[in-house]
Amino acid sequence: MKIESRIAMGLAALMLVALYYMPFWTISMSAPQYPEGIGMHIHIDNVTGHNRHDLQSINTLNHYIGMAEIHKEDFPEFEIIPWVIGFMIGFGILVAVLGNFKLAIAWFVLMIILGIIGLVDFYLWGYDYGHNLSPDAPIKVPGMSYQPPLIGCKQLLNIKACSWPYTGSIFIGFSMLLAGGAAWYEKTKNR
Repeated sequence: MKIESRIAMGLAALMLVALYYMPFWTISMSAPQYPEGIGMHIHIDNVTGHNRHDLQSINTLNHYIGMAEIHKEDFPEFEIIPWVIGFMIGFGILVAVLGNFKLAIAWFVLMIILGIIGLVDFYLWGYDYGHNLSPDAPIKVPGMSYQPPLIGCKQLLNIKACSWPYTGSIFIGFSMLLAGGAAWYEKTKNR
């Protein structure tokens, strides 16, 4: 690989460091009882409220409709994802140092696979939380589920829930663009 591609590959790997410091997903909710809105940020190792008491407010809402409370400890992914990101950073730097085109392609494909796995896991998490409701819930609406959208907005009774990639996802996107661009450059250069 040319030096430009190797630098791009190294930068692509290092961009993932941002995930240790900022959330990569956000879910926000607005309702008459919360006109200013409440929400949560999803990090690679934690879930936090947009504001200090938001997670507590979300858990209170969840209680009334029979959803489980949201606690960091309930997500084994938070133990695994930091290691996976660390591996991808190290692997990407190794690719940059070695300048191996096939390894660069492997890194890029692995990032795509990890992204798909992450979205499927997030969907399944939302499905579980939105469909496995307590039969003892104070508010029961027959046939109603409360699964938040994977991406976009959805009306759930009087709550509008929106789910979007957040700041950390921008770094993931730029990382993949850099790596993909470096691989494309190398492939077209060698024709």
